[in-house]
Amino acid sequence: MTSYLYKLLIFSLFFLAMPSLYASDLAKEQRWADQIVDSLITGEAEWLPVGKHKVLAIYTESETQPALGGAIILHGVGVHPNWDQIVRPVRSQLPEYGWSTLSVQMPILPNDAKLEEYAELFDEVEPRMTAAVKFLKDKGIKNIVIVAHSLGSAMAAYYLRENPDSSIKALVAVGATGSHFKDADKNYLKSLTTIKVPVMDIFGAIDEPDVIETADKKVAVAREAGNNHYTQIKVEGADHFFIGKQDVLVQLINDWIKQFAVEK
Repeated sequence: MTSYLYKLLIFSLFFLAMPSLYASDLAKEQRWADQIVDSLITGEAEWLPVGKHKVLAIYTESETQPALGGAIILHGVGVHPNWDQIVRPVRSQLPEYGWSTLSVQMPILPNDAKLEEYAELFDEVEPRMTAAVKFLKDKGIKNIVIVAHSLGSAMAAYYLRENPDSSIKALVAVGATGSHFKDADKNYLKSLTTIKVPVMDIFGAIDEPDVIETADKKVAVAREAGNNHYTQIKVEGADHFFIGKQDVLVQLINDWIKQFAVEK
């Protein structure tokens, strides 16, 4: 057996031994990683240390130096940091505007899992976010924002609520699910009651029903919480994945985050 195959076997056995310690489906995370790493065209694969295992992230450096800042990209339910919709366009195009991006594999469940079951994964978000922030800071990046899609928005908001003194300067929540979780402690609306960092809540005019139906309530909750930098934008003709509108989405994100994340 070659040294490479031996290391691969040990690595695989390591992942098989870990599920009892983590709710996330680590075997599925590894399958995603196997598909992504060798096919990357833009960006470099990085492995963030999280507890006793490592999480895949994709780092794409700003095309301008110095960078305006760094954006941590969080995907939606069950997918990965190079997902075709929202995630890859944002992580690969923001560098053109001067932002380095770090797209992070978030905790996931098997394909047949229901959205409600994802509530049990929220406690695994903080270690991944901490590792992502450290990675960017080690690159000398101080202006750090989060751009999250769908379930990733709820995870990001929960992280900010539980870590009010974090280094995150702004949150862009794309297609944020409003109140899906029966465990209200995990839903996006609950987190908005305490988040003080600037938030841009952006969604499509033909988005998912929950996203659209809770739009007005999100505004009301943010205002009641005293968040003076909460902005909501509805994009006409856009669906939940902004198909055909992804360039527009990236432009909107850049125009907004540079107001708060660039040091004066």
